[in-house]
Amino acid sequence: METLEARIAQPDFWNDQEQAQKILKERRRLAQAIETAAFYDRETADLEVLFEFAEADPASLTELEQRLRVLQQKVEADETQMLLSGPNDANNAIVRIQSGAGGTDAQDWAEMLLRMYLRWCERRGFKTSLLDVQPGKEAGITSAEFTVEGDYAYGLLSCESGVHRLVRISPFSSSGTRETSFASIFVTPEVEDDIEIEINEKDLRIDTYRSSGAGGQHVNVTDSAIRITHLPTGIVVSCQNQRSQHQNREVAMKVLKSRLYELELERRRAESAKLEAAKRDISFGSQIRNYVLHPYRLVKDTRTKLERSDVESVLDGDLDDFIKEYLVARSRQPDGILVAGDDE
Repeated sequence: METLEARIAQPDFWNDQEQAQKILKERRRLAQAIETAAFYDRETADLEVLFEFAEADPASLTELEQRLRVLQQKVEADETQMLLSGPNDANNAIVRIQSGAGGTDAQDWAEMLLRMYLRWCERRGFKTSLLDVQPGKEAGITSAEFTVEGDYAYGLLSCESGVHRLVRISPFSSSGTRETSFASIFVTPEVEDDIEIEINEKDLRIDTYRSSGAGGQHVNVTDSAIRITHLPTGIVVSCQNQRSQHQNREVAMKVLKSRLYELELERRRAESAKLEAAKRDISFGSQIRNYVLHPYRLVKDTRTKLERSDVESVLDGDLDDFIKEYLVARSRQPDGILVAGDDE
């Protein structure tokens, strides 16, 4: 903190506005960490006093119980953050949702997941920006991509990368049959501009098109959508939510840079299990979590075996316990890799 304060005090600090904002953001994170440590010092000292009085004083006992409940919630939240120590965990995130096996039901499921993660971000106070949505032919979406801005957005959302499986009575089947649908979540960190990632213009194919949407939250907002294909890797990124072709291109290039950075990290780490997981089909046997709405109601993570029966709450964005359980389980693995099991 002292080092950053010294830099902020320099006369030329604001000459580079972008760098200045990064330093201020880092100072805010450090200030929060220092205040958290001070809070625990104060709170444990106060609780020790209350504990001494609680046996003889009912009012002290009541206050002790109330403050312990509040403290427990804060401890659980801070424990989750302590488990995020990766080089990019504190970064913003870019989330892509892709429908898989299951036809129209899968496309509807992909849109349900989009809503679930946007609601989770809202609960967390994170800022989201929808970059691209491709509507399905009959209902739902075939894919969507959005950014998430907030402290540790990538570290938290990276726990959700993988295939998600839904079992329910199909609303699109006149015979009322039970259907299984799949969709995948892929999360990459938004990388800082000062990280060197070389992108050769000749390796890019850039297409422009008129954006389209299914109405409502996907209403058409621009006539200058951009699709960029990185030919050496086959990575395709799109952006259609900005008001000009130039702005859409700028955002799309940022997403491409993020994807290439993550690809390079995977190559360097040589974590074969993670690479294999990213290549698995979006179909049966590869899911990280099952959402069952019929014949019973249950959400179960195949990696941690955590179960929840309040499916509506989960689909409304209540995901924190799944994320924390995954982080705890992953921290216990020698190689830091936790893969999906064969649970159905």
